[in-house]
Amino acid sequence: MSPWTRHVRIGNCDLYEGDAREVLPHLGGVDVVFTDPPYSSGGAMRSDRNLQTSAKYRLTGTDRTDFDFSGDSRDQRALMFWCSDWMAQALYATRSGGALLCFIDWRNLPCVVDAVQVAGWVYRGIVPWDKTEATRPNKGWFRAQVEYIVTASNGPLEQGADAPGIVQNGFLRCNVNPNEKHHLTGKPVPLLVDALQTRFDWGTVLDPFMGSGSTGVAAVELGRRFVGIELSPDYFDIAVRRITDAHRQADLFVAKPAPAPEQQGLPL
Repeated sequence: MSPWTRHVRIGNCDLYEGDAREVLPHLGGVDVVFTDPPYSSGGAMRSDRNLQTSAKYRLTGTDRTDFDFSGDSRDQRALMFWCSDWMAQALYATRSGGALLCFIDWRNLPCVVDAVQVAGWVYRGIVPWDKTEATRPNKGWFRAQVEYIVTASNGPLEQGADAPGIVQNGFLRCNVNPNEKHHLTGKPVPLLVDALQTRFDWGTVLDPFMGSGSTGVAAVELGRRFVGIELSPDYFDIAVRRITDAHRQADLFVAKPAPAPEQQGLPL
């Protein structure tokens, strides 16, 4: 029996509807795992964590409607065990020298740093994501305008003058435009593009929790292969649509072959 409910191929993208822990053992040849798993950031108390995600992440008074998603009510210990489980499976799907980039907030940063190491990855550090001054103000205290990307590698990571990549900043800065979000906790596509441009050898990108497909859209924009997994059928449908649209847009900008000399009116 197939471990996924649906498999859709769009160009060089493979999308799977199913539980990441069941699908990951069937994958391989990944260069980078770039993902935003559900990490229970909506509240410090149990009563807050157990709210529906639409109640935790939607601003009061907004007219937007979004689908809820599961797995966002774990406490820190449960989150660490769960993350170490799927991260270990993702490690085996990733080539030697490949990387893991995992979004997390301040509440659960320590347990995800622990989880990557329990899973067997080499912990490489933290990249802050500055969401800019567009975040909600908090008079008399500090803005909650930073989230984090925990970074790790599958064994040694080629760095230095000969590394296939760019000199990347130590932090990423990108604001969130609510009108461009297709998921309650969706990340901006320009932010994802910026992060993926760090290395040129990240040709195959895996997102085990692709949500509405933003990582896939970023991968398509960069001409990378994408593999995405999503448990929610509603968000899976949105991801299929968005990645299909991204491929259509990319095709518009593909360079067409030059016309033959006779078509150009030039001598043969």
